[in-house]
Amino acid sequence: MAKVMIIGAGGVGGVVVHKCAQLPDVFTDIILASRTEEKCKLIAQQVADKTGVTVRTAQVDADNVPELTALLKEEKPFMVINVALPYQDLHIMDACLEASVHYSDTANYEPPEEAKFEYKWQWAYQEKFREKGLMALLGSGFDPGVTNVYTAYMAKHHFDEIHELDIIDVNGGDHGYPFATNFNPEINIREVTAECRHWEDGAFQTTDAMSKSTRFECPEGVGTYDIYRMYHEELESLSKHFPTLKKGQFWMSFSENYLKHLEVLENIGMTSIEPVDYNGTEVIPLQFLRSVLPDPASLGPRTKGRTCIGCIVRGIKDGKEKLVYVYNICDHEACYAEVNSQAISYTTGVPAMIGAKMMIEGKWMQEGVWNIEQMDPDPFMEDLNKYGLPWTEVELDKHPLEK
Repeated sequence: MAKVMIIGAGGVGGVVVHKCAQLPDVFTDIILASRTEEKCKLIAQQVADKTGVTVRTAQVDADNVPELTALLKEEKPFMVINVALPYQDLHIMDACLEASVHYSDTANYEPPEEAKFEYKWQWAYQEKFREKGLMALLGSGFDPGVTNVYTAYMAKHHFDEIHELDIIDVNGGDHGYPFATNFNPEINIREVTAECRHWEDGAFQTTDAMSKSTRFECPEGVGTYDIYRMYHEELESLSKHFPTLKKGQFWMSFSENYLKHLEVLENIGMTSIEPVDYNGTEVIPLQFLRSVLPDPASLGPRTKGRTCIGCIVRGIKDGKEKLVYVYNICDHEACYAEVNSQAISYTTGVPAMIGAKMMIEGKWMQEGVWNIEQMDPDPFMEDLNKYGLPWTEVELDKHPLEK
């Protein structure tokens, strides 16, 4: 039905290509583009070996808007699936506007010089995309992404008003390294070390990074983990689009080992994004650290265990309080067997494919810039069950984070 261009050949990009190739009736022509075309060719070969589908590749600098625009005008894809770095979102959106191509991504824009991610820069493109008759779908990953759709699904089917939201992201996997990140190390560490913000009483409340934690017992025997409250971008759009929300929090699991390593790295300045002079060369410590840490795309064959990511919503239905938990559990080894990836990349890549599928099939096609929770959640939720991320919903008597 449509040609797509996927930009970004990291772990998530690999998953998106594999999953698109599994649906040749929807994604009739797939181009994978990156600054390093060799990475694209490696993924294309893996896809050909598993599915027999030919994926074309291209070299492009996504920060070079004229270069990317020229490639888009030459190829004329229906849409771009952006799984490059968040720093590149605006450049890719600019190129899509110039070439009249629809757009989707999995993470909001983040300026390189400041560890601050928010939607204002992309929301500002609303009229530009509308005037061109184009759609930009923001945050079609897992968190943000599936967690937003879970919230919209519960708001539609279980509640008249949603009052409290807890997004809980647990990675119960083990890759065997003393310290490694499951997605881009630079983005991961910038997120974790940023000050925490949560939504409460009509405004964002700020606390120190990782200053609030609790224990959480995952369902289905995944295990019990320490989870830490931190800021995550979906809280910004969800608090805007669900105005009855009184409190919204995001929690993520971290091992004691991870936190000890991170503390040392912070103490010696290796997580800094301020440039330093090294023998006459300007170096950003966090970018250097990224270069010496294991590539997240290499963790697939080593990682065992399961992830458990979901949303707990408290609200009102027919005048009575109600508490519902919707979650997914994903097995690292099963993901690797299917698409040569660990579950963190898988849980982001599958929703990126499904979001694009919704647009191609016209189920979600609307002019302008949209967050994923603004779309009808039902067809997306159906496809999660079909394409590798089945979900479970349970009504709870007691909130598991309230002792």
